[in-house]
Amino acid sequence: MSQRRVVITGIGLVTPVGIGVDETWSALLAGTSGAAPITLFDTEKHGTTFACEVKAWDPERFMERKLSKTLDRFVQFAVAAGDLAKEDAGLEWTEEEAERVGVFVGAGLGGVRTIEDTVVTLIERGPRRISPYFVPQIIVNLAPGQISIRYGCKGPNLSHVSACSTGAHSIGEAFYSIQRGDADVMFAGGTEATVSPLGVGGFNACKALSKRNDEPQRASRPFDADRDGFVMGEGAGILILEELDRAKKRGARIYAEVVGYGLSGDGFHITQVSPGGEGMQRCMKMALRHAGVTPDAVGYINAHGTSTKLNDETETAATRAVFGDHADKLAMSSTKSMTGHLLGAAGGIEVSFTALALARGVLPPTINYETPDPACDLDYVPNTPREVRVDYALSNSAGFGGTNATVLLKRFE
Repeated sequence: MSQRRVVITGIGLVTPVGIGVDETWSALLAGTSGAAPITLFDTEKHGTTFACEVKAWDPERFMERKLSKTLDRFVQFAVAAGDLAKEDAGLEWTEEEAERVGVFVGAGLGGVRTIEDTVVTLIERGPRRISPYFVPQIIVNLAPGQISIRYGCKGPNLSHVSACSTGAHSIGEAFYSIQRGDADVMFAGGTEATVSPLGVGGFNACKALSKRNDEPQRASRPFDADRDGFVMGEGAGILILEELDRAKKRGARIYAEVVGYGLSGDGFHITQVSPGGEGMQRCMKMALRHAGVTPDAVGYINAHGTSTKLNDETETAATRAVFGDHADKLAMSSTKSMTGHLLGAAGGIEVSFTALALARGVLPPTINYETPDPACDLDYVPNTPREVRVDYALSNSAGFGGTNATVLLKRFE
């Protein structure tokens, strides 16, 4: 029995540079940065005062006010991205088919904002004033839970929580679920809303964030010699994965085919990547091996590319180790230069961008690339998009705890 093929038929994006596919993609190709001074809280005591926020967010565009009041911002983003993905796919199903429709959506940290607000309530007003919605607001699996309830999805329902690899792991595991016959359609991706005092303060304490407060739009600069840390972002990226025959039968528009998935652990350090990106190497090799694709077939990599010194050097080294001489023919860009780092949602938006690059024949750039770093010596599609037809493309993610994920896509004809 041959393995079932899986394609991407819908994309839902809530990002710092746009909402929806067209708005977001246009911003990426224009090299637009989503970084700006933080508006969601008072940053006076913080070392970093800017982030990539979702601009002018209005949850009532996607849901009733009564519902929005019971949801943390990260769940609001997930519901909105789920709506956009379903609409983009033109997706419908019968009651009989509902058991074959699932939702895998994760987050790295969950309802941090709600926790902060509730601690204040606890201290100032006492435990009796804690909202009955507090627990459902903070737990990560309410993101897929709300989507499932909204649409009556009765198939696999799960949250993968693997730090900044979350979105990519969710997509890869959804791919496996369809491939092995557990579902025919999956909502898959990640969501995050941690632009908050605890979120920014915590990553500042790790010395992970850029402090280029005087020029936020130039702060996220992956692979550039003058990078000084990542820029926190927020939002959600959710894809519709669908079994190929089902998609073709209903005449669906297909962005790309999912053909490989890799996952690995560094077994090394809680925050630092393993030397030479050894864990990331194994992850990319697994995705290629499962797809039966040789390294020289890959034309583009959407990099994890965080704009931190160690990550960018190590990802470059890992790419050279996996691709050998072909690494010099690869294009690799980091869209985090524009969106910032969406943590648990990063893989969701970045696999989406990779699919769009294949479908539309344009590679998004790495902006703010001004000063080459001798330790980062690949083609990072600097500053301007590039029109080129690519047959295979990878999207890489890595997270605290030494977790890695790679999703391999193929251009669909």
